[in-house]
Amino acid sequence: MPRLLWLFCCVNLVIGTGAFVLGGILAPLARDLGISIATAGQAMTAYALSTALLAPMVLLATGRWSRKRALLLALLLFAAGNVLCALANSFNALLVGRVLMGLGAVFTPMAAGIAVAMVAPVQRGKALGFVFLGVSLSYVIGVPLGAWLGLAHGWHLPIWLVVALCGLAMGAVALWVPADVQAPGASFAGLGSLLARGDVLGVLATTLLYFTAIFAVFSYIGPVLQALSPMSGERLSVTLALFGLSGVTGTLLGGVANDRFGSRRCLWVQLGVLGGTMLVLPLAAGSWLWVVVVLLVWGTAGFGMMVPQQSRLAGLAPAQAPVLLSLNTSMLYLGTAGGAVIGGAAAGPLGFAHLSWAGAPFVAAALVVLWLGPTLQPSATVDPRTA
Repeated sequence: MPRLLWLFCCVNLVIGTGAFVLGGILAPLARDLGISIATAGQAMTAYALSTALLAPMVLLATGRWSRKRALLLALLLFAAGNVLCALANSFNALLVGRVLMGLGAVFTPMAAGIAVAMVAPVQRGKALGFVFLGVSLSYVIGVPLGAWLGLAHGWHLPIWLVVALCGLAMGAVALWVPADVQAPGASFAGLGSLLARGDVLGVLATTLLYFTAIFAVFSYIGPVLQALSPMSGERLSVTLALFGLSGVTGTLLGGVANDRFGSRRCLWVQLGVLGGTMLVLPLAAGSWLWVVVVLLVWGTAGFGMMVPQQSRLAGLAPAQAPVLLSLNTSMLYLGTAGGAVIGGAAAGPLGFAHLSWAGAPFVAAALVVLWLGPTLQPSATVDPRTA
């Protein structure tokens, strides 16, 4: 893999940490701001909606910029949003910071577009898997560390840590990304025709549905784990780290399996396993070991779907890969936002221990969309294995 992808992987580790660290520290955050845990969880909704609806505008507005300049702008926005969150003394102030962070999260589809342009089509899955590995690593390193720091020293500290890491990331991008790195920028040209294509809409709908399912639970992962098996802050951090390791495994396996077996075959297995674990998780209540086992399987399947989905889209229209990957990221975060809302509404009647059942119907819907996929009209540019 090109050495530049190592840098993108590390920066996505920082972005993933900033995006998801709140899930493990919702309880102290809610106490400090005088709000309920369900309300605090809507900070994830604000970030997700900003990433889904506003970040693509940043991508399009910078379509004619050099990729290096666009990447630096994205990191500046992300860092500024984290500063506002770290200084927040009210829920509204926190939301403003999270919206600004969402704009900066456009770094991820920008980096993915560069990765696609740097490798041959047969290596696309591995390249995307490497870039998105950083997001998976955030669940191993950033989110557990942030949960431990936040529970021990206050929820502001892990956010300030992300601010410092953003500064390092900006310096690394300024030093190591070539000014003339070649990758297409996004534009409005052809966007209408893309959104009129059934094959494109089918892939985007799948992303929307399975992320809604996942984040109906993960937006409240701290309270969910405590409800399933009460644990200390240290054990909670270890549990989150183990879940993150399964995500790393899933991301790497997803990239390799995509290139070998094709995206549709991978997604059938991954969605089926994800749905099964969401149904089984509440049955593991009372046993920390079984909770961890189910989470490990869940993480491997859930994270493993990112590369096949991205690869499907990039294969549908390689010349328009940046905007397609940005649209997929929008669906990802719309699902994140929708999941946070659904999880917050379902937590009352179901309880946190059974919250995964609220997400299972969305996995079933994603399987239906995937099953209908052969009736859609793929582009002639699609690799047959990824159609």
